Amino acid sequence: MARPNPASPGSSRRTFLKTTATAASVAAAVTPLIVPQGVRAAGSEVVKFGLIGCGGRGTGAGAQALSANPSNHITAIGDLWPEPIDRALVSYTKQHPEQVKVTPDTRFTGLDAFKKVIDSGVDVVLLTTPPAFRWIHFQYAVEKNKHVFAEKPLCVDAAGYRAVTKTIEESKRKNLGFVDGFCWRYSIGERATFPKVHQGAIGDIISIYSHYNASQLKMTPRQAGWSDTEWQLRNWLYFTWLSGDHIVEQAVHTIDKVAWAMKDEMPARAWATGGRQQRVEPAYGHVWDHFAVVYEWANGTRAHVYCRQQDQVNTGVSDHFVGTKGVCDITSNFSPKNGGLSYVIREHGDKGPGWRLTDVPKDYPSAYQVEHDELFASIRDGKPINAGQRVPNSAMMAIMGRMAGYSGDVITWEEAITSTEDSFPKNLDLAAAMPTAPVAVPGKTELQWLKDLREARQKKSAPPKQNA
Repeated sequence: MARPNPASPGSSRRTFLKTTATAASVAAAVTPLIVPQGVRAAGSEVVKFGLIGCGGRGTGAGAQALSANPSNHITAIGDLWPEPIDRALVSYTKQHPEQVKVTPDTRFTGLDAFKKVIDSGVDVVLLTTPPAFRWIHFQYAVEKNKHVFAEKPLCVDAAGYRAVTKTIEESKRKNLGFVDGFCWRYSIGERATFPKVHQGAIGDIISIYSHYNASQLKMTPRQAGWSDTEWQLRNWLYFTWLSGDHIVEQAVHTIDKVAWAMKDEMPARAWATGGRQQRVEPAYGHVWDHFAVVYEWANGTRAHVYCRQQDQVNTGVSDHFVGTKGVCDITSNFSPKNGGLSYVIREHGDKGPGWRLTDVPKDYPSAYQVEHDELFASIRDGKPINAGQRVPNSAMMAIMGRMAGYSGDVITWEEAITSTEDSFPKNLDLAAAMPTAPVAVPGKTELQWLKDLREARQKKSAPPKQNA
């Protein structure tokens, strides 16, 4: 699966410290990266964690949790099926043999595997299943007083957003650690750049252009004997109820950076367009393969967000923030030939180098690793960090963009978060039939939440009845 590449997963701080001088010596205007020190060394007491969801990102998250501290032990693991568990444990045992403490009694499969992992005696749980399940697992983990690492997004519809918001409040009340999978928030380059934007280096932001253009992702062909439900779960990327569509599952990383630039103030409204041009076969479910969304804030600032998953086209990730005083350009392309990583802030009319981070070493600390380093260190220090409401807000901002695209309507933030959209099946059964929803065609496909929304608008705008 194409993912943002803030650094290679195998990068180390020791190697990075040897190469930081290269970045720092590029020019006087270049700012060296600031690397958090001593995070992995914090504490030696054993912290037990469990992993729920053993796909590619989930297996990676487990490896990063093990790498965060030699006293982190994986003691329980769960997935819908046994094969991903086998693959993950083989990988972990090869890399961290002394830290793998999973037994036959702490390997769990099926739809209730998450409860068994959480109830097995772990201190921390990693939630890395398809996004549709994340709010359910998060809710149960907090109920059981567990610290949580949760991949993004935390929800795929408004009902999930409202549930997650309550769980976030409960996790804070219980002083539980919660770290999210919005990896750019943990990237050293972004952490050096965004504060400068917030401190006024480019003035007030008036316009944003951001894109996340990726190649197509894997598709799992349907096998004989699979029910509709099993096929959709195994091919979850292509069903909105499971993934939220790629704008919510993948491009949400870029949307989160837009929210970050705006100091996590949510937009007032959004409108969008999109569709599917390459992935048109039934094997690809009913999601789109491209979106273009305009988000508008109350002060008139607009963000233009573009994303696609198509082959044989240009790919990359970049952000361009335009302010009243200058611009900030962040390039974080997948391919080094497209420019690699660079961060530049320049005032309008300035022809000099401006402020920049450039020639960023390829082996600078992985943001994926920093997420876990900081979570586990904070738990050992007795001061668990909690990412808070910004995490579901960024997911909801992506959902809002999808809603605007699918409907062809202008959707306000208030309308989005109060929407009746609730896509999770009421009685999920692995053996059940589940017809594929139609591909959303704006203006034609009937969307129940949109019908409810328009009825609510009519009631709100109707003149009050006059008393006789």
